[in-house]
Amino acid sequence: MRRLLLALPFALLPLAITAHAHSDHDHEHDHAHGSLGAHEHGVAHLNAVLDGNTLELELASPAMNLVGFEHAAQSDADKAKVAAVRAQLEEPLKLFGLTAAAGCKVSDQELESPLFGDAPAKDDDDGDEHEHGHSDIHAHYRFECAKPDQLAALDLTPLFKTYPSTQKIQLQLIGPNGQKGVEATPANAKITF
Repeated sequence: MRRLLLALPFALLPLAITAHAHSDHDHEHDHAHGSLGAHEHGVAHLNAVLDGNTLELELASPAMNLVGFEHAAQSDADKAKVAAVRAQLEEPLKLFGLTAAAGCKVSDQELESPLFGDAPAKDDDDGDEHEHGHSDIHAHYRFECAKPDQLAALDLTPLFKTYPSTQKIQLQLIGPNGQKGVEATPANAKITF
């Protein structure tokens, strides 16, 4: 129930961001279909919620941004690349710059993608994504922070450096100072709570 309550605010704010991102992207296929994020190469979406001692991060990105392709891995080189990206995503403290003084430790994580052998979620499978060869990668992380008051910012610089094909991240943030939506770029990668 708590996870549902934390996710509820994200059901409203992304609609404006999605409409903006979709209108700026002239793609030959319509992927928005009223979803929370359009499939746009170079753009990822991140939800961040700091509630008490718990920090939750949900990252959604086209596989192209992280792996460099979106088709099922057939060759040994493609399979190695998918395995390497999965291994990187399994170490979120190396991807998200969290203030060390906050003492945040990973308490739970979940990675999903057709490239990882996962079946698409029922509500996401309209056939369009797979019909046109597009794949997304979703990562959900939960951190428990010993001193959450020390967590004043989220630095996405390591994420941009690890995945240079990611040009911007549409970020929705809920923290002690309220809710806001911002766009992070490699030049503006540190976002305050």
